[in-house]
Amino acid sequence: MILQTSAVAIILAGSVCGQNISFVSDPGVYGPNLEVAHAYYGQWPTGIAVSSTGRMFSNYPGGLDPENTFNGSNNVYTVGELTSLTAEKPFPSLEMNHPPGGAINYSTTPPTGANYQNYLIGVQSVVIDSLDRLWILDTGRVLTQDGVLVPATYGGPKLIGVDLKTDSVFKTIVFPSTVAYGDSYLNDVRFDLRANLSDSTGGGVAYITDSSASGNNALIIVDLDSGESWRHLGLTRAVRGESQFLPFIWGQPGYYTEAGEPYTSFPIGSDGIALSADGETLYWCPLASRYLYSAPTAKLRARGSASELMAQQSVVNHGQKGVSDGLEMDSNGIIYVGNNEGNAVNVFNPSNGTTLTFVRDPRINWVDTMSVATDGHLYFTVNQLNFASATYPGTDRRVRPFALFRAPLPNGGSKAG
Repeated sequence: MILQTSAVAIILAGSVCGQNISFVSDPGVYGPNLEVAHAYYGQWPTGIAVSSTGRMFSNYPGGLDPENTFNGSNNVYTVGELTSLTAEKPFPSLEMNHPPGGAINYSTTPPTGANYQNYLIGVQSVVIDSLDRLWILDTGRVLTQDGVLVPATYGGPKLIGVDLKTDSVFKTIVFPSTVAYGDSYLNDVRFDLRANLSDSTGGGVAYITDSSASGNNALIIVDLDSGESWRHLGLTRAVRGESQFLPFIWGQPGYYTEAGEPYTSFPIGSDGIALSADGETLYWCPLASRYLYSAPTAKLRARGSASELMAQQSVVNHGQKGVSDGLEMDSNGIIYVGNNEGNAVNVFNPSNGTTLTFVRDPRINWVDTMSVATDGHLYFTVNQLNFASATYPGTDRRVRPFALFRAPLPNGGSKAG
């Protein structure tokens, strides 16, 4: 009994003394101070686009949150303009965001995405081009209230251009079913408006990632003048998610589920995309990967009989850069990549192959979309996607508001021309 009491006393004494020992700890912050550009108290956002006049636009995809799905009677919208620090309004109009009868066609078996070409169904990305025009990328897919992602039908998947001087649509490109499959998920887009591009008709080209959770991943190329579109790198390793990929964000494992199905690893393929400042190189990353890839844009625009082989052989693996959703490029040629596991945004420098931390903050969890603006700032949404019901343990743990932050770019960086 005496020995037992002594042992307890020694343990307690050690415990008390241990409280006075100081260890180095993670400061949790690095880089420039973050400024809150917007707080989303209503619908859940992904994208952000900032015009040269300071107008800001976001999208609210029904393909990732059923509460964003227009059902014919609710008052949600899939594209909005940010009008104050906490307010938003539908854009270009509420009518365009409300397809007749809703975003889901229940007259088909199984239900499918509505096929209206002149209405927005389920927008995943909004981007401002170098002419200060807004482009809207519509997946044509949304979730039912039970969490089932309905397949797209022709007319739903499309790319819409809006003239911000008049807020009117000037271009609609509808993707054929041979380019945007029923299980495709058109994720993000970048534009090269140079008139002298090879294998184009002079009106510029768009590059799109297909992040389909079904594995039909690819890069999609669009001739903006003719409206033609085609796929490259389909089903290759560079556009597909890695097997058994498991991120940890804020200490929580990122297992994935859909409509109550058993948990699995993240299946999402090519997602983030960035175009080099000179337009000669396209960068992208699968969501279920830590690797960054690139290919010469000339190889992606080509459509000859050997073009797919040449595109595949031109792909470069730039190594690991963290778990990233969106990507962005500035005028200095620096690529901004999310590092969601590190509560950070990283920077990849193509000139020396290094990836370094740009900014860290404890408020950062899931960096979704980034936008470099002409005001010299990087804007990025932090939307807690890792806490949505599609991730383990299957309950919605998101806490409003969702964030739009901005940080000053280094070395005088701005939007690439």
